Amino acid sequence: MKTPAANLAIWAWLVTGLLGYLLLPWYALQDGNGLLAFPFVFGSDDKANGLMQAAVYGRSWLWLGLVGLVVAAFGAMQQPGRKQGALLIAGGLIGVLGLGLAGFLIGAKGWNSELLNRSFGELAKNQFGIGWGGFVALASLIVITALGIARRGFFKGDLFIAAAVVGCGTLLALFILFPVLKALASAFYTEEGRISIAAMWERIGNERNFGLNCLYGGVRCGVAWNTLFLGLLTAFSTTVLGTLMALMAERAGSRYSKPLNILAMLPIITPPFVVGLGLILLFGRAGIVNQLLESWFGLAPSRWFYGWFGVWIAQTFAFTPIAFMIMRGVVQGVAPSLEEAAQTLRASPQRTFMTVTLPLLKPGLANAFLVGFIESMADFGNPVVVGGQFSVLSTEIFFAIVGAQYDQGRAASLAWILTLFALGVFALQRFVLGKRSYTTVSGKGDSGVAMPLPPRVRKFVYGIALPWMAFTLVVYLFAFAGGFVQTWGRDYTLTLAHFRTAFSLEWGQFGLVWAGTAWNSFFTTIKLAAISAPMTATLGLLIAYLLARTEFKGQGLFEFSALLAFAIPGTVLGVSYILAFNVPPFELTGTGLIIVLCFMFRNLPVGVRAGTAAFKQLDRSLDEASVMLRASSVQTLRYVVLPLLKPALVAALVYSFVRAITTVSAVIFLVTAENELATTYIIGRVGNGDYGVALAYCTVLIILMSGVTALIQFLVGERKLGRRKHVAPLSAQGAT
Repeated sequence: MKTPAANLAIWAWLVTGLLGYLLLPWYALQDGNGLLAFPFVFGSDDKANGLMQAAVYGRSWLWLGLVGLVVAAFGAMQQPGRKQGALLIAGGLIGVLGLGLAGFLIGAKGWNSELLNRSFGELAKNQFGIGWGGFVALASLIVITALGIARRGFFKGDLFIAAAVVGCGTLLALFILFPVLKALASAFYTEEGRISIAAMWERIGNERNFGLNCLYGGVRCGVAWNTLFLGLLTAFSTTVLGTLMALMAERAGSRYSKPLNILAMLPIITPPFVVGLGLILLFGRAGIVNQLLESWFGLAPSRWFYGWFGVWIAQTFAFTPIAFMIMRGVVQGVAPSLEEAAQTLRASPQRTFMTVTLPLLKPGLANAFLVGFIESMADFGNPVVVGGQFSVLSTEIFFAIVGAQYDQGRAASLAWILTLFALGVFALQRFVLGKRSYTTVSGKGDSGVAMPLPPRVRKFVYGIALPWMAFTLVVYLFAFAGGFVQTWGRDYTLTLAHFRTAFSLEWGQFGLVWAGTAWNSFFTTIKLAAISAPMTATLGLLIAYLLARTEFKGQGLFEFSALLAFAIPGTVLGVSYILAFNVPPFELTGTGLIIVLCFMFRNLPVGVRAGTAAFKQLDRSLDEASVMLRASSVQTLRYVVLPLLKPALVAALVYSFVRAITTVSAVIFLVTAENELATTYIIGRVGNGDYGVALAYCTVLIILMSGVTALIQFLVGERKLGRRKHVAPLSAQGAT
């Protein structure tokens, strides 16, 4: 019988799963070169493929995957329909559940549970972490299950949408929910290892977390209230500043566009402790400001900057660029025809801006506020550097994990508070936006001229955004001057010795020698960031597309799972990855892959939020017109949607790349001597008091990431909405 063309995708995944069983080693190799071991997959135990492991080496539970592929193959022979869907689902679930349960129940020492050991006796064979063969086979079985769900009539029968939802959901469950929940579960265990809800309540509901002594004359409030107060304050300030800078870049003339791009990107492409150092050089006890106050007014230097105010300034400085990138794409998407219609009805430019333009920015404002709030809660570097006695949840969690007490239960309990705060703001955002429509980019032509800022609004924007740009420039001038002087504070002689220490090149017997001490961490960081950035952007925009253009059960949990990585402090996420991926079925600790995965899912929410804000502006009629012309979902996404998402794509790519290079807390527990990163190298230098080399390295990173950012913007380009540039009135051009 001839195979229907509609079944070709099913057969393709069946063949892929079978090849995973035959051509790749089933288990992970210690040297990480599994893809290079395919010539030996019919050989020894450690490199054998799945078929050999099941038939020759006694791991009979691996037959379940092959059984699932056979059942699915019978389904692929059927005509498309509900019967075929049932066979595909049955085959996929047999393989996925069989291999998955075996992976969690059987480890490197046999049964992972003493109960199973007593019930079934000692296992003759054990198993190690899943390798490339197991990954390919499991991925194929998961997609086959999704295709079966589509054949049963779900997702409107669209195979691509079904596979995307199930595939993305599996990734979110495996690399966000699973490790985080495994770590958070520690909150319910006593020190003796017994489950107790009272233990969690005792750790959370105490004065140290929720005390209000600061309102009644006490010294300080609980760390939970500190975190909530700081998060709301930072989210508000970053959203306001990001919006003003976006308006200035898009509506105040082209002369501010390039300077804004450069200055707005500086904080985000810099390791966070460098920003803190620059602020300390300005406002610290021995900073320039205190010295001037003492010289001019006789005021003794103090530590006034350290505390909530210093942390708020540092976080606003660090997270405003994120809001700027989100809001710039939203401002670009506001349709001029709507503003022109208001002015045609004799509305003044001021009224048009307040009643038309500003309300259409609401999705972007809500998304920028949410990202700013979650970033503030999860921030670790700034509170440590300039927090002083002001404690927040992220620092409390860090010291609970790495301090002398090593109280994993307390760390997990505090992480629960962060998660609940994030969930509360997420629910508030959904309530504020509601089900209103904010579509501004439709299938109709719109070549109107974007309305320039009204005079009063322009003055307000200039009055805040321009001083902030100057402040940004001053902080960076002070921070990075340290890389060019001999010893900051004592000897200000100009020198390049710090750059030579880190990045010197020499000619040896066999040619060029990378003699600098920073080269190893530099190349490793660039490699891992370059791998993770496009994967993060692609996955983030795909999830945004699914959230904006499809409806399915569990969509709220799906969206929250994508944002959960921001609600968890980086240190907790790093520890979660160690706990989850240090034993079978996922032995990733010590490899570069676990760092790439941490980069991906830690930075995923920005791509999701930027994409979601952009999708809310695109009229569904664009998708519907493409479908009516018999285009598939893939073709619609490729040729219609993606060209209109270039601002969101740039934001996701840039943010993913630079954050992969500058992140500290999420990967500090995951690095090894072989996979040392730039940030851990810099932290080591700072710990040794070698600030000159640390700041020199940061200068090199900033130059590198500025070049990469410009390259990404050049390669992706800008979306073309067919709008004319604003032309000054004739009276302003002068007589000819």
